[in-house]
Amino acid sequence: MEYTLLGIVLMIIMLLYFKVADHFNIIDKPNQRSSHTEITLRGGGIIFWFSALLYFAQHIQTNYFFFTGITLVSLVSFWDDIQSLSNKIRISIHFLAITLIFYDLDLFHLMPIWVVVIAYVLAIGLINAYNFMDGINGITGLYTLVVMGSLLYVNIKIQLFTDVMFIKYAMLASLVFLFFNYRKKAKCFAGDVGSIAIAFWIIYLVVKLILVTESLIWLLFLAVYGVDAVCTILHRLYLKQNIFEAHRLHLYQVLSNEYKIQHRLVSLFYALVQTVTSFLVIFLYQKVQDEIIFLIVILPLMLLYSSKFYLLNKSNLRLNHGA
Repeated sequence: MEYTLLGIVLMIIMLLYFKVADHFNIIDKPNQRSSHTEITLRGGGIIFWFSALLYFAQHIQTNYFFFTGITLVSLVSFWDDIQSLSNKIRISIHFLAITLIFYDLDLFHLMPIWVVVIAYVLAIGLINAYNFMDGINGITGLYTLVVMGSLLYVNIKIQLFTDVMFIKYAMLASLVFLFFNYRKKAKCFAGDVGSIAIAFWIIYLVVKLILVTESLIWLLFLAVYGVDAVCTILHRLYLKQNIFEAHRLHLYQVLSNEYKIQHRLVSLFYALVQTVTSFLVIFLYQKVQDEIIFLIVILPLMLLYSSKFYLLNKSNLRLNHGA
């Protein structure tokens, strides 16, 4: 009953936001590098912050560092959705928000300084990778459901590390968002406020799980996004491109733009691949050394990603032949 009521409340909030976004013209206009072609309401991912707010209102004594952090990244991201901000401002706020959850998780006392520095780089990198990957209908919502579902399973079946409701609130927000986004013509896009807020939520949970279990393999719950983002950055550096500028070189963009595969199918493909990956991680946990698990997961994903170069080459040959 509680989750049904929460779902209804989140649905009402989303509908009210649509009126606000429409009134203030908070829209996403497609450009030559976009994967969509129609003007769409932007910032629908603000529902993740509202879900965090509803959870915080019930657990105000235990989650104020997390809530302060997600509020900071949501505010600066929503501002960036409306009016572009400099990378320095965004990264500075991300750094501050990450500092809050690291303090909350006692990371500064539990880990040596070099580990903390690496954790900052990974956390900020993952936040931005999650944002980079938010480019087609359904991909953020479906991928988030898989990641949160994996964390929920671990929390219930393997190692209790957080309140079950804390994970379920994020999953319900994803379902409500998907209702409006996982369509041929999306009612709204997540915007930076959505992708970055939910990435922050996931990072908090993953770091907490890593500290409790003393195992890094839970980073692989983000392996599909991670491999795609890192390999794409390396590819763009090889091409001597500015990695901070918009582009169409992610595998999902090649599938959607060059091969015209429906956005929803591509998003589902990413979610399914991460589901298989998460299943492998959970199945192999404490059966195989962590280093071996990383190899078992990362190498096939890199091979899968490398198919992009074959697809791009084939697409270029087809265009040249047509010309």
